Amino acid sequence: MFELTPFSRRNHKLSTYNPFQAFDELEKEFFGNNSLSEFKTDIKDTGSAYELEADLPGFKKEDIHIDIDDNYLTISAQRHSEMEQKDQKGNFIRCERSFGSFERSFDISGVKTEDIKAEYKDGVLKLTMPKKQEAQNPNRRRLDIE
Repeated sequence: MFELTPFSRRNHKLSTYNPFQAFDELEKEFFGNNSLSEFKTDIKDTGSAYELEADLPGFKKEDIHIDIDDNYLTISAQRHSEMEQKDQKGNFIRCERSFGSFERSFDISGVKTEDIKAEYKDGVLKLTMPKKQEAQNPNRRRLDIE
């Protein structure tokens, strides 16, 4: 279910020394860190359903799209750069807010896709995804060994 890659932990012990880490950090500094291209999510198992909450502050509801393709759910959002058009004189001292498209995909093979509900409030997208009922075989039995 929800195949997420864990964050790398910054542990500077010799036993976890990675000689190629400096190259990875150089690449991140040169090409930029992709932390802005992803948004953070929390996934909770409530027993009968999964609840996914994604932080999408500053987005309009119309700019967020949720697509289901086979067993994958993709959340995408796009933020437009309106301030570039407003300020052609270069009055910005610092501009840190990111603009562009953001996207995350999740494996939802254990979810009833037709019953997924979505809500967007206060910059948080909340999806309630009911679990599929596991098929129980009524003809199942155990044989005794003679």
